[in-house]
Amino acid sequence: MAAAAGGTGMAGASGTGGSGAAGGPSGPGAAGPAGGVPASGGGPAPGPAGAGGAGDDDAAVPRRVRVVLVDDHRMFRTGVQAEIGETARTGVEVVGEAADVDQAVTVITATRPEVVLLDVHLPGGGGVEVLRRSASLMADPERPVRFLALSVSDAAEDVIGVIRGGARGYVTKTITGTDLVDAIFRVSEGDAVFSPRLAGFVLDAFASTDAPPVDEDLDRLTQREREVLRLIARGYAYKEIAKQLFISVKTVESHVSAVLRKLQLSNRHELTRWATARRLV
Repeated sequence: MAAAAGGTGMAGASGTGGSGAAGGPSGPGAAGPAGGVPASGGGPAPGPAGAGGAGDDDAAVPRRVRVVLVDDHRMFRTGVQAEIGETARTGVEVVGEAADVDQAVTVITATRPEVVLLDVHLPGGGGVEVLRRSASLMADPERPVRFLALSVSDAAEDVIGVIRGGARGYVTKTITGTDLVDAIFRVSEGDAVFSPRLAGFVLDAFASTDAPPVDEDLDRLTQREREVLRLIARGYAYKEIAKQLFISVKTVESHVSAVLRKLQLSNRHELTRWATARRLV
């Protein structure tokens, strides 16, 4: 397994709104890649020098990797597109985007990219559901579609869940654009790539023959509520959580209220103790 190095976060790239996805910035309901429509058609094309691969005698034909971005935050997709989507420089061609599970399956099936950058928490069932519905594409011996999870979450259960679902790697959104491009190429070649500290989760999980115990209380929470729970337990303020997850402060407050209600807790201090006792922090 290769480990992708961390650095200046991809989340910071979301501010580069001037370089949107192909066809301009768009949302889940709009025409264009973010609405579940391929950004461009056709198969692989020659990429820039230095992107890997080889050609005839004097004329090298570097590799180009076709990628689909799956994330429910348009601003984040725009930032990733700006960081990695300049094909002549990076060798990465973004051929489609999606904001939820149904859009993702539609775009992936239509474009057949080499790599899908997949967020773990998505409307419609999450990244694991996308993997489940893309099983036949991953198993294609001629043109396999490979998945690289790109998520704000560094929780062991999220990492293990998508790897069991068939993803080839998992990196967090603190990764730099350069390292993300490297991870994409590695995954396209069949390597397994993880942010350094996450590799241990996978090794531990697959080294153990014991199935993890089911936590009925934790199972009551949605994936997004679990993210908010962990950040609250780590001492983040509501504004910091909103920035980290690309949601509003009001939405954070709603998630916290839902978590407290479902777990029958009274305040964030009890919530922190609850999370710490289960080693979720």
